[in-house]
Amino acid sequence: MSPRAGLTPDRLTAAAADLADEIGFENVTLAALAKHFGVKDASLYSHVRSLQDLRTRVALLAGGEMIDRIAVAVAGRAGKDALAAFAGAYRAYALAHPGRYAATQIRIDQALIRDTPAFHRTAEITYGMLRAYGLTEPDLTDAVRLLRATFHGYCALESGGGFGAPRDVQKSWDRAVDALHVALTNWPQEENTHD
Repeated sequence: MSPRAGLTPDRLTAAAADLADEIGFENVTLAALAKHFGVKDASLYSHVRSLQDLRTRVALLAGGEMIDRIAVAVAGRAGKDALAAFAGAYRAYALAHPGRYAATQIRIDQALIRDTPAFHRTAEITYGMLRAYGLTEPDLTDAVRLLRATFHGYCALESGGGFGAPRDVQKSWDRAVDALHVALTNWPQEENTHD
């Protein structure tokens, strides 16, 4: 297949995302992608600038897919119901698409994502859900960081087999979401300290 035979940046990105789920995001290379399409590595450079460009594209694709699933899950819900739906959709995506999910965790230049629809949709859905708890800045940002750290940590441990106790992993997840709801409902007030 030649580069003129249907290769596009979007097609390469989708194939790289599929490959990431199969072999791990860290193992996706231009050589592996070229082999998948039966072309020379060099022929990919007319569609993507570099491996970093390809990985950024996969991250943006995966982030968009993930927030689309979360949006469907939280639609029409508020409070604890929205939090549980958000958390469940997040976890389901992370476990079903480990390579894509890993891509969403890479550091991307904020200037590249600031104007993407997925970035705005993620902020709108996440912050909207948290505003139902009566949070405003800077507490919104702190709460987003708490949720992301909790969800990511849990998913990373679960996918890596890090939970060895006999307690059902789903029950622990449900209790973690309950605990987050309590924390968000009773968010501590920041002390004003003026020296």
